[in-house]
Amino acid sequence: MKTLGMIGGTSWHSTIVYYQLINQLASKKIGNGANPPLIIHSINIELMREQNKEKINAKYLDTATKLQTAGAEAIVICANTPHMVYEHVQPKINIPILHIADATGTEAKRLGLKKLGLLGNKPTMTGDFIPKILKKNYDIATIIPKANAIPKAHGYVSNELTQGVFSEEAKNFFIEQIQFLYGQGADGVILGCTELPLLIKQQDVDIPTLATTDLHAQMAVDFIFS
Repeated sequence: MKTLGMIGGTSWHSTIVYYQLINQLASKKIGNGANPPLIIHSINIELMREQNKEKINAKYLDTATKLQTAGAEAIVICANTPHMVYEHVQPKINIPILHIADATGTEAKRLGLKKLGLLGNKPTMTGDFIPKILKKNYDIATIIPKANAIPKAHGYVSNELTQGVFSEEAKNFFIEQIQFLYGQGADGVILGCTELPLLIKQQDVDIPTLATTDLHAQMAVDFIFS
């Protein structure tokens, strides 16, 4: 098995989900009596809340370099939003960062999806680090909710989901956004926040949902056994 480096902490709830999923998926190959070699570095989530891009880039580069030195053969960033550092960090290290958009795009292509709604916090929905890879590598378009819905979505993610709070109010809001995106032509929806699949289940909506965490964890396990 190859050694995987994990950058977590944003949030620690999502890091737990990643760790659990990777071990559960790996156990299907090697049994419950063994587990894959993982190196975890957890970053303080306050770094992301500062929204200082240069500081965020520097921290993730430092962490990725440390994981590489410690023996990691690839890196998984255990959340959607921090993938904003990919273009800064990847060229400066010698091991691959397994990008969450590639995991998502591969599954969307398998399902024959061409236009995806994107839900998450504000940086994920308004940034280009997921849409750009989906378009370039998979010819998949992305759309997001109306501008006036983005702050509310961000508030639910930042103030509830990443704090381990899953309210009916938040669930109803995100279901409404999925219905809106479907009405705009989306044939699938990206649950682009690690905690969103804990809030929204496939049976809650009528179009395919792509849980980025699950897909990313599978991508990680595929690498471990490659």
